[in-house]
Amino acid sequence: MEINATQVKELRQTTGAGIMDCKQALQEAAGDVEKAMRILREKGLAGAQKKAGRTAADGIVDSYIHLNNRIGVLLEVNCETDFVARNEDFRAMVHDVAMHVAASKPLYVSPEDVPEAVLAEEREINRSRALKEGKPEKVVDKIVDGRMKKYFEEICLLEQPFVKDPDITVGELVKRTIAVVGENIVVRRFARFQVGEEIA
Repeated sequence: MEINATQVKELRQTTGAGIMDCKQALQEAAGDVEKAMRILREKGLAGAQKKAGRTAADGIVDSYIHLNNRIGVLLEVNCETDFVARNEDFRAMVHDVAMHVAASKPLYVSPEDVPEAVLAEEREINRSRALKEGKPEKVVDKIVDGRMKKYFEEICLLEQPFVKDPDITVGELVKRTIAVVGENIVVRRFARFQVGEEIA
């Protein structure tokens, strides 16, 4: 099927993908733009997984101040090059994540960052709860796993539903940005401050 330049340009503007990638996706989708976008997203996310092992030693520290200067966030996000660190898509994503931290109060970046003692205590609490609810012993572990997944969604930044689009997680937002910029991106750390929070 013949794909014209206008279709390619429109798809490129919508997705940020390269010209040849857009053309191939449109050909694969027989000119269907929605299908082509889905193809590009799938390829991009697959590509993002491959990039995940690469070293990300550049990046930026961003800040977000909210609610009459009563909540503030500092966030470090790393990428592979200073070229991407200056990229508008990358910077917009970092700022969105900082805003998300202000709104959603995560405690850790990812489940891997949760201390072992905290995990063990949470698992034990959920196990006792399931047994007190009269759940059969053979299904208790599955119930605990399900509740731990929910727990991670509450306390881990990358597992939380993104405040601006709850259909995706913050981790998926990062993967989409990896697909756009073509480099590995790592949310390294954050600090969230709220006026009066630690005062008893």
